[in-house]
Amino acid sequence: MNLSTRFTLNRLSQQCVYKRIVTFSTKTAEHVIENQEEQKKEAPPTTPPPPVNRKPIIPANYRFVYPEFLPDPKVEWRNLVREKLERLDMLDRRKQIDLPEFYVGSVLAVTSSDPHAAGKTSRFVGICINRDRCGLRARFILRNVIDHQGMEVVYELYDPTIQKIEVLRLEKRLDDSLFYLRDALPEYSTFDENMEAEPLEEGAPVPVNDIKVVLRPRPWLERWERQNLRGVANIDEYLKDKHRLSAAKVQKPWEKYDMMKDYRSSIAEEEQTEIFAEVHTELHTMELQRKRNKRKRTFIKPKQLA
Repeated sequence: MNLSTRFTLNRLSQQCVYKRIVTFSTKTAEHVIENQEEQKKEAPPTTPPPPVNRKPIIPANYRFVYPEFLPDPKVEWRNLVREKLERLDMLDRRKQIDLPEFYVGSVLAVTSSDPHAAGKTSRFVGICINRDRCGLRARFILRNVIDHQGMEVVYELYDPTIQKIEVLRLEKRLDDSLFYLRDALPEYSTFDENMEAEPLEEGAPVPVNDIKVVLRPRPWLERWERQNLRGVANIDEYLKDKHRLSAAKVQKPWEKYDMMKDYRSSIAEEEQTEIFAEVHTELHTMELQRKRNKRKRTFIKPKQLA
């Protein structure tokens, strides 16, 4: 093939190539840009959505239901490593035995091992008059009047000899401690050993018993007139002027405004949240298991057949 022929073929191939025809403009029209700017001006300014208030995972009543998980507020007695190890031990103990929710004023029945008893176990029914201490040393005191004699038993909450704790009546009282029942009439501390449990509806608030006890005449074990008790009815009946004067001298009405005293005698809320966040998963799992077991133990009386 000579040079002229090759040149002719190239020109024919270029003329036969398909040319793409663009039927629209890739540039934005001016009137479209103007309309977009007018819409932006007329549109109201967008405000960000309000923040969603999420509920805390940890229930607010944990510090009342599980007060023993909070450490002692005294700085000289704090030890972070010991406190963490104790919390792990308390969780392990709670996996072995059901430690129910109770407060000062609740009626409990505690079954514990006793090598000197006939069946190697003893059961004591009484009203909880005090809860104190923290960690593995947490304890509570039960009181009952048996054969006209006041009996009190001190139990450590995490004592391995305790086999069972039953809440026969779940309630609160007006005062944080009920030591004045020692000087009250015996009828306020007398409970039947065969007392049956009084069920409380699931999810219902814990009732507060506002009963006011009647004290016996003086002498008393303590000077109750100095403690601002709300659950006693007749303290003024046995007081003389000298008792009132001495009680007025030791009163410290300014302490309720002392913020530093409250700070030194309590655990900060941030630290409480951190502590309960550490044990919340285990405690919540135990609560669910306790509810399942309670439903299984519910007995439905069969209907009488005709």
